[in-house]
Amino acid sequence: MTEKKRVITRRDFIRTGSCVVMGGLVGFPLIRKATGQTSEKSRVVLIRDQNVTAGYGSLKGEVLVDMLDQALATLFGTTNPAAVWREMVNPGDIVGIKSNVWGPLPTPATLEDALVERLQEAGVDARSISVDDRGVRRDSVFKKATALINVRPMRTHHWSGLGTLLKNYIMFVSAPWMYHGNSCEKLGTIWQKPHIKGKTRLNILVMVTPLFHGVGPHHFSRKYTWPYGGLIVSTDPVAADATGARIMQAKRNAYFAKNKPISPRPLHIEAADTKFGIGNSHPDRIELVKLGWEEDILI
Repeated sequence: MTEKKRVITRRDFIRTGSCVVMGGLVGFPLIRKATGQTSEKSRVVLIRDQNVTAGYGSLKGEVLVDMLDQALATLFGTTNPAAVWREMVNPGDIVGIKSNVWGPLPTPATLEDALVERLQEAGVDARSISVDDRGVRRDSVFKKATALINVRPMRTHHWSGLGTLLKNYIMFVSAPWMYHGNSCEKLGTIWQKPHIKGKTRLNILVMVTPLFHGVGPHHFSRKYTWPYGGLIVSTDPVAADATGARIMQAKRNAYFAKNKPISPRPLHIEAADTKFGIGNSHPDRIELVKLGWEEDILI
């Protein structure tokens, strides 16, 4: 008997959000994305390009945008990234792009602009799109948002071990410091709050020049970044973060020429899976697709 392919409608896509099984685009192979504690795998796309940076200070925006388009097409099993956006959002959506403004390593403005442009091309009104970080609780668009896009650079973090996609939503709560205990283990609970749950359509972990080591709450040293030239893209923030964490750990081990565990241990990634059911953290439940530059990929 031939297995029937399920056709995923926009309603299905919106209902699943970032928390349950979701499918591919009409006419393209079904892609499944699972919650934690299921047998389904989460698809994660890692794309790299050695030409996205020229050293450390010059970012080639057109290369970065092309990487995003390629990653999205692969994530959803199509050759048409524009079709992906038309399925992710509809013209009536109100979309908040949760960025990150940490001074030494912010979300690239080129990437923010590209996301806004792609949303508008999909029919979303410019007045219904906002890019914000620390002001999301006051932002009029975020207050009414029907959809969220999560984008931030990966870096080490004094309280959570790693600054991750999961961590990026801490600004949605009124008292972020209440989530700092035990290496920010309870960050997954933020994703279960009514104004967040089920709204995240896409997660983009920026791995262009990650910060793999730091000392203290505001430490930054250029010598602890490197031109990895990557983006990690998934509908599952846990799987994306877990993939990024493996790369960061491998880089630390290579740089220090010994096992150098991330400190503090980023407990929030595993807890988001095993305690809060946000997504998959274990490599066995992650379908990792690698695109582009392979040298020193570390995973």
